[in-house]
Amino acid sequence: MKDQNQTNEKNDDQIDAGELLNALMAMKKGNFSYRMPYDRTGVAGKVADTFNEIMDIQEGLVHEVQTVAKVVGKEGNLSKRFVQKNLGGSWETITDSLNGLVIDLIQPTSEMVRVINAVAKGDLSQKVELEIEGRPLTGEFQRTASNINMMVNQLSTFASEVTRVAREVGTEGILGGQADVKGVSGTWKDLTDSVNYMATNLTDQVRNIAAVTTAVANGDLSKQITVNARGEILELKNTINTMVEQLSMFSSEVTRVAREVGTEGKLGGQADVKDVSGTWRDLTESVNYMASNLTNQVRNIAVVTTAVANGDLSKKITADVQGEILELKNTINTMVDQLSTFASEVTRMAREVGTEGILGGQADVKGVSGTWRDLTESVNYMASNLTNQVRNIAEVTTAVAKGDLSKTITVDAKGEILQLKSTINIMVDQLSNFASEVTRVAREVSTEGILGGQADVKGVSGTWKDLTDSVNFMAGTLTDQVRNIAEVTTAVAKGDLSKQITVNAKGEILELKNTINTMVEQLSTFASEVTRVAREVGTEGMLGGQAQVKGVAGTWRDLTESVNYMASNLTNQVRNIAVVTTAVANGDLSKKITADVQGEILELKNTINTMVDQLSMFSSEVTRVAREVGTEENWADRLRLKGSAEPGKT
Repeated sequence: MKDQNQTNEKNDDQIDAGELLNALMAMKKGNFSYRMPYDRTGVAGKVADTFNEIMDIQEGLVHEVQTVAKVVGKEGNLSKRFVQKNLGGSWETITDSLNGLVIDLIQPTSEMVRVINAVAKGDLSQKVELEIEGRPLTGEFQRTASNINMMVNQLSTFASEVTRVAREVGTEGILGGQADVKGVSGTWKDLTDSVNYMATNLTDQVRNIAAVTTAVANGDLSKQITVNARGEILELKNTINTMVEQLSMFSSEVTRVAREVGTEGKLGGQADVKDVSGTWRDLTESVNYMASNLTNQVRNIAVVTTAVANGDLSKKITADVQGEILELKNTINTMVDQLSTFASEVTRMAREVGTEGILGGQADVKGVSGTWRDLTESVNYMASNLTNQVRNIAEVTTAVAKGDLSKTITVDAKGEILQLKSTINIMVDQLSNFASEVTRVAREVSTEGILGGQADVKGVSGTWKDLTDSVNFMAGTLTDQVRNIAEVTTAVAKGDLSKQITVNAKGEILELKNTINTMVEQLSTFASEVTRVAREVGTEGMLGGQAQVKGVAGTWRDLTESVNYMASNLTNQVRNIAVVTTAVANGDLSKKITADVQGEILELKNTINTMVDQLSMFSSEVTRVAREVGTEENWADRLRLKGSAEPGKT
């Protein structure tokens, strides 16, 4: 029994060499799942258990390596580390070495990723540290970090220069700038050259556009935009050139109509400006409407004044007018009424005295003053004197009362009757001479338009001399008044608003003088205000101005309101465009032009809004490409190529 037990113990201490060889071969081949039998006892059992524990450790190490590789390498969790039980010895050294390797790999990579992420966010102030915890980077890490830092430097220089050029051109309005990025090549040099080419083209285009628009603002419509352009700039070039052509045509036509009406006296002209719309069409229609109204009014006034000059007092001014023209219409119509009443009364008196033999009549002309009242009083005074004379010498005075001055007293007479006869005959001769001279002066002034004439009645005295002097005074006064009025109205027609009617006047002539002087003052104020607004908006660039013309009505008020409406619309449109273009220059592509516009301004609005959309799309695409190239593809390629580069090459 004792021998049997000793035999069993000896067998338990013996190790099966074949079984151990198989286990070692599995370990050699990396099959860490192989295990020796667990039912061995004694030394053989300890060997088997020790071998199996080594395999457990190896299998755990493999699992840890797979886990760390997956978590760190694939999932991007850089905080994962190898974890092993406290086995001590080389096992712990292996674990620490693996963790050290991971840290050494992660730290430079994290530093590079930090800088690349900053670049992707537009922060070019970050650099890759070339020392990690006091240890300088070497090998591939050092070369890659230096390349990244060099790339950041070039990007920073490129961004700085592009920003400077954009600020100078877009914000400060300084054209002609060029980006100066030294030491770059490849894509960066191409980008720099592209930016400089764009800046040069933009400078040439803007300066050419500025030259043309400045010329337009200064009233020079002879220039055109000639710089080469494409796309939206070509559309803007064509738009501005078309605008200049239309403005030139509009100016030419308005000048022609103004010259024909104001200088040459040709009424009925109309401005013919083809293919215009919006404000230009409205202005053309306003000018034509004004010219048409003025033609109708002046022709109506001419018909009435011509009729008055021809002795026809049956006509009145019927044109539909407003403002000062309405006052002139009422003045002339009142004058015609008073002339008609005066003529009617004088005719009645002449008929009663000269035809019906009814003496003692008086002309009743109400509401007259000045010359007309003087004439009425003179006629009544003459009628009173004539009545006394005619009643004493009926036969001759009856003939005279009938306007027959061809007869003389032929009866023989003596004494006082002879004296009366001589007196009457002399009177008849003088009346005939007086009538002839007055008729001549009246014909020259009223029909032939010859001013300055004087009645020359020789040898008269008393009432006839007074009447002759009155007629001559009236003719001289009328001459001075008409010539002064003609001088002022001619000056106004030629655009000279510095003159005023200064001749002394009374009654309706005084009202006409005041009316014309007021009209000239209002025209001068209107022209001054419109010129000021045009200068402020067109030359000095001061928007928001309004013409202040007080006390005007009718056409002048409408023109003032039209000018102010145009200036207000232009101010709103330009300020809206300025807000959007300033935002674009500052890199803000979220704004659009919203002003309500028409015609060429609408095309410009659509052009700029389209440009903002395209710039926004361009910025988004460049950012996306930069992110994809700088963050994903470039570094993925570098990681895949790691370890395969030739010595000394990156």
